[in-house]
Amino acid sequence: MATTPTQIRIDTTVKEQANSLFASLGMDMSGAVNIFLRQCILHGGLPFAVEIPQYNQATLDAIAEARRISRYPDVKGYSSMADLKAALESDD
Repeated sequence: MATTPTQIRIDTTVKEQANSLFASLGMDMSGAVNIFLRQCILHGGLPFAVEIPQYNQATLDAIAEARRISRYPDVKGYSSMADLKAALESDD
């Protein structure tokens, strides 16, 4: 398969986050872009809906808070609903 060099401009933060995500999936940016482009061709358009979410400010604030909390290293996670329920019902 012949390849063609392609140059695109991407926001620095978006590129860093995407590279990190792709690395965790065992691929690089080039591989991910190729998958995206092939999916576009297969679907005859974008392979997902492109919409502007209509969230109110309270919802956006809650999403931002959840993202911040999820990044704290000392936040406890639960592997089952039973474990979560037990933790919520405990007096600790």
